[in-house]
Amino acid sequence: MAHKFEIYKDNAGEFRVRFKYNSEVMFSTQGYSSKSSAQNAIDSIKKNGPEAPVEDNS
Repeated sequence: MAHKFEIYKDNAGEFRVRFKYNSEVMFSTQGYSSKSSAQNAIDSIKKNGPEAPVEDNS
């Protein structure tokens, strides 16, 4: 698969989510104190992301 979400622990011990496409990190989230909170972030992105508007600030 060319794209995926990854949950990982950062150097501060917090759980973070990153989205990768062809091994390139497209974005990462803030740190979460629990793994379940990181999973909730993924679920929210999957649920709400397709409907999110694009804001062009260029």
